[in-house]
Amino acid sequence: MKEEIKSMWIFAALITSLCFGINNSIFKWSSGKGYSKIHIQFFFYFSAFILSIVYGVLMDGLQMNWLSIMLGAAIGVLNANGNIQMASAFEKGPASLTSPLIAANAIFPILCAALIFHEHISSLQWSGIACMFIATLVIQYTPNAKGNHQYVPWMMHTLLSILSFGVLGILMTTSTRLHLNSLDILVSMYGGGMLYLLSALAFKKEKIKLKEVKIGSLVGFLSMIGYGCYFFALNTGIASIIFPVVSLNCLVVVFAGCYIFKEKLKTYQIAGVLAALIGIILTKI
Repeated sequence: MKEEIKSMWIFAALITSLCFGINNSIFKWSSGKGYSKIHIQFFFYFSAFILSIVYGVLMDGLQMNWLSIMLGAAIGVLNANGNIQMASAFEKGPASLTSPLIAANAIFPILCAALIFHEHISSLQWSGIACMFIATLVIQYTPNAKGNHQYVPWMMHTLLSILSFGVLGILMTTSTRLHLNSLDILVSMYGGGMLYLLSALAFKKEKIKLKEVKIGSLVGFLSMIGYGCYFFALNTGIASIIFPVVSLNCLVVVFAGCYIFKEKLKTYQIAGVLAALIGIILTKI
């Protein structure tokens, strides 16, 4: 039974990727509708914070200590800041380059898991990681994108987003290696992110729309499922493989773009999808 549970980590990583992909698609849709990204993120964190506390109390699973609180809060702030910086980068520069550049943040926790925590990765699995990493870059890249770009602020926002998400991945790996309670980290993560966004709201005196509350609550619910699976995968699987699998959430965004926004899937994107599938297969051999 234990072996069966351990073998489910790749499936958990795929669920995380699906949840994150749906959320990113919602963010893309909501920005096109003119909804506030700060408002949506605040209610996303607020709803996830309440849900995680209620779940923890009902399951009697909370074992709070200062280390889990500080580490979880740091992860929450980094995630919220990474999302804000990414949204700002989309506004300042070419979206065709922003997405694949930010996706490169996965290399930080991968190297951390392999070099610092000495995870054993076979050459075949490294090939799978390379396939997924290349697929992530290829799928999101759109050449000849047009628009007025402010390259210095764009690059600054992009680098800050990469740094935020990269350090976040390292901290998540560290929390599992320290055997901290995942539920404690989740509650602290959403609480820290919520307080960070609350401070951001203090500087933006915009009217909150009911639609933003509903969208944020939905995103929060999906995020809680996604991060719950994320921690399960990290606790039972191989972090160096999990991070590129999670980064494949861009597949969901691409398919949502085809279905919702009527975007056509390009030939190189189809090749990227196939490379991603090959990568997942290779990492499980």
